[in-house]
Amino acid sequence: MITLTTERLILRGWRDDDLDALAAINADPEVMRYIMDGQVRDRQQTEAGLRRFQAGWAENGYGIFAIERDGELLGWAGLAVPTFLPEIMPAMEIGWRLGRHAWGQGYATEAAAAALRFGFEQPGLDRIVSIRHIDNDRSARVMTKLGMTHERDTVVPEVNQPVAVHAITREQYGRLS
Repeated sequence: MITLTTERLILRGWRDDDLDALAAINADPEVMRYIMDGQVRDRQQTEAGLRRFQAGWAENGYGIFAIERDGELLGWAGLAVPTFLPEIMPAMEIGWRLGRHAWGQGYATEAAAAALRFGFEQPGLDRIVSIRHIDNDRSARVMTKLGMTHERDTVVPEVNQPVAVHAITREQYGRLS
């Protein structure tokens, strides 16, 4: 498992002792408001997600990083295949989710920037997308700061959720660096 460090954060692999903090993040209705159908996740669902994060790294050599600051789990950021939106496949998505206590401090942008750089440098991706609920202005700002551009609006078929798809290519990223 790869570990990335930024000025304030450590992006690292998942540990079993991350479950309580991750479960608290996923149980917050405000955090989950724009995620799929907006439903919170219980501890069992969160544990299954944590296991998928771990398995993704083992299978692919990339995935979702745990974000830590001063020993505290703030949330996650990283790469995943957005199978929930078949019309844009094949694709690789960068995403993030932070606990509300970590909002408004630039952590999402800092962590996502590190994960984006990793995606272009390590797995050598040519294009990365990010998908947000159409009303999620916070994520839109992060995507803009990452240099991503809006490509289209569409709907997630499974939950009939309106989303905006943003993207950046390796070439565009190289011009920003």
